[in-house]
Amino acid sequence: MEHFFQQVHGVVSTETGFANGSDGLPAPTYEQVYTDTTGYAETVRVEYDEKQVSLAFLTRMFFAAIDPLSLNKQGEDEGTRYRTGVYYLSEEQRAVIESVFAEEQAKYTEPMQVELLPLRNYYPADEYHQDYLNKHPDGYCHLPLELFRWAKEREEGRK
Repeated sequence: MEHFFQQVHGVVSTETGFANGSDGLPAPTYEQVYTDTTGYAETVRVEYDEKQVSLAFLTRMFFAAIDPLSLNKQGEDEGTRYRTGVYYLSEEQRAVIESVFAEEQAKYTEPMQVELLPLRNYYPADEYHQDYLNKHPDGYCHLPLELFRWAKEREEGRK
């Protein structure tokens, strides 16, 4: 997902990390999160320029890259650490994201399995996992290469 969002016009920076886990385990390691006992989700922090891209657009892009009906699984990755979610910092963000969630949910008859919660905590992943696909172009990713090209071509206002 980090490489995907790096393709989106208006995204300033990305960082992989871990979010919304046990408050009793600050600064978890990948090895700890991998056990699925910490409550943390593997996450991408996205910083963006609001003059170039909106939160609603970024949330729609997120939905274009996931299976919203899949619980604790994306591609071959399984476990609670792979649950999908969007974590907001303010009530203003929550309202915007909720409206996109409602648009997306209208496409399905069964409930989406995507968390929408306030960000309780976040810790960056180790350096090895930052910019992973840039460092390891042949590394595993469940997203098809065509999706990266598609993301690079998208701009707010055009589909």
